[in-house]
Amino acid sequence: MNKPVLRIPGAFIAVSWKTLNWWFQLIDFATIVAMETPAELEVEKVHVWRGDRHVLKGVSLTLRAGESLHVAGPNGAGKSTLLRVIAGLLRPEQGSVRWVGRSIRDTPLEFQAALVYASHEPALKGDLTALENLAIGVGLRREVGVPELRAALERTGVAACAELPARVLSAGQRRRVALARVLASSAPLWLLDEPFTNLDAAGVRLVTELIESHAGQGGLTAVVAHHDLKIGGSARRLDLH
Repeated sequence: MNKPVLRIPGAFIAVSWKTLNWWFQLIDFATIVAMETPAELEVEKVHVWRGDRHVLKGVSLTLRAGESLHVAGPNGAGKSTLLRVIAGLLRPEQGSVRWVGRSIRDTPLEFQAALVYASHEPALKGDLTALENLAIGVGLRREVGVPELRAALERTGVAACAELPARVLSAGQRRRVALARVLASSAPLWLLDEPFTNLDAAGVRLVTELIESHAGQGGLTAVVAHHDLKIGGSARRLDLH
């Protein structure tokens, strides 16, 4: 008997509906927990080594609801490494990461449901359209309709690219599509690695506005960027060396 197929525009993904329903229930549970528990991210005395190089040396930080953090420093200082540790993609040699008071190692699925991580690469499938990329990227996290996805593309200024394959988009347009995916995720915690790359002045203002709006709604953002950020509200800076 064939497995049921989840139909997303332009893609057919074989899935277990039992597993998919469980995942949606988990996300709903994480949402309820986030509503009842003040969102807070804590990183305590994190150490990471790369070979014989001590990249992160006892880094600690706290990020609360409505706050934004600019992670700065020279190349090789460990900015992207820190974001990967926070996202649960890299296990530190020492130290811990906690979300709403619990170790992310103890509640990995709930934590993943609460965050969206955007790497320095847009991570789009070239043969899929901008809309299809969002349908997959967001649709595997939660139930979402096409109008909502189109609204996210409109907000990031690439609504006209919705039906175009990602491979024909410019670097700046791909970056905006990736930002639309972050926006549509509805995750309280944003981890953004160099989101300003390949963007013009208008794009830089857009990212700043999105971060400020997210903070205004009680969201948390940690952003890696080489240049100074002018973000209003409760924005702080962490310099790595």
